[in-house]
Amino acid sequence: MLNINKAIENGTAAFSLEGRLDTVSAPELEAELKDALDGVSELTLDLEKLEYISSAGLRVLLAAQKEMNKRGAMKIAHVGETIMEIFEVTGFSDILTIE
Repeated sequence: MLNINKAIENGTAAFSLEGRLDTVSAPELEAELKDALDGVSELTLDLEKLEYISSAGLRVLLAAQKEMNKRGAMKIAHVGETIMEIFEVTGFSDILTIE
């Protein structure tokens, strides 16, 4: 299960993800992002409470990164050890802006 908390203000969107980003929840996040990104030039994804990410979740992050490259910037904040390991193994740590 994935909880998505979002705040959108003045062209900036902040999403806080909690739980598991997997094949079940990835489409939900994808839809939420698609709806929220109109007029947004800066996107922050807070992964502090994300416990797990699957390849489906990685695909959503990659799509969001590609979209935000056209619009402005995307950054990933508060990445835990487990998720960071997955980013490093998959090469996502080179693609994403991680703070």
